[in-house]
Parts: sequence; C-alpha cells; structure tokens
Amino acid sequence: MTSLLLAQLAWRFFLIGFLAIGGANAVVPEMHRMVVETQGWMTNAEFAALFAIANAAPGPNVLIVTLIGWRVAGIPGALVATVAMVGPTSLLTYGVFHLWNRMKNAPWRPAVQNGLSAVTVGLIAATAWILTRATGTSSPLVAVAVVTAAVSYLTKINPLWCFGTAAALGAAGLL
Repeated sequence: MTSLLLAQLAWRFFLIGFLAIGGANAVVPEMHRMVVETQGWMTNAEFAALFAIANAAPGPNVLIVTLIGWRVAGIPGALVATVAMVGPTSLLTYGVFHLWNRMKNAPWRPAVQNGLSAVTVGLIAATAWILTRATGTSSPLVAVAVVTAAVSYLTKINPLWCFGTAAALGAAGLL
C-alpha cells in the first residue's frame, strides 16, 4: 500500500466531507463517482454492497466511508478515510453551531434552514437514483424500486414490508 493512495483517500474524503449537508448519505453519488467512475477502485456492485452493509449495520451512516477506505487500502485506508471525512467537518460544525445559536433571532435564519432542507432532500434523492442504477437496471428491479418508493411516499405502510417482499422474490429467483 502506498502513501499516495492514502493521501488520495484523505484529500478526496476531506473535500467530500464539506459537501455532506444532511449526512454521509447526501454525498453517496459523489463517493460513487469518485471510487467507481473516476478512480476505478471498485465496481458498481461492490459499491452497492458496501452501501447496503453500512446501512444494515447499527451506527451512523458515515460507515460507508470507513468501508470504502477499507476496501481500497485496508485498515489504514479505513482510518484515513473516516478521519478525513469526519474530523475537519466536526470542528467546523462545532464552530457553526455556536454562531448559529448566537444568531437565533436573525430574520434570515428560517430561509437558510429551508434552503438547506431542500438541498438535503435533493442530495438524498440523487443517492437513491445512483444506488438504483448501480444495483441493476432490469425491468423487474426498476419496478421493485419504483413500487417501494411509491409505497413509502404515498402510504403509511412500513417500507420493510416492501423490502421483505423483494427479498422473498429474489430468493425465489424471480428478480
């Protein structure tokens, strides 16, 4: 393992960390672009599998960063990627939080909060799109993704029922 690879991981996750408005899931498309399309460190399927593992495991959604670092450069890569993503932005968040509280009565504050909420929703939607494309583009898989999204958005049915149904269809060889 070269120190150049670790430096690349550190620099790229350092930059991505500052874009992660709404958490690590908001920048999954950029992570995907970086590790699959630009660097070629893994395939679409490997990326989707790491994302699934990170979200199935208990803990914060930033685990995807640790898993990418581990896949690319082993344990040193996992440590470097995680610290680069979380360290600087944690310090920035600490400072902004204190400033934000000092300006709690500012007239522009609700507009900023609403704007950041919209950006977060857009980034999460981009994540869903990238992951749907990465896991498969056959008609049945796209249909399952669309139905799951519709059920989640339009009803009060727990999406785990959709996931369980999709898993059963997959186990039966129908997907």
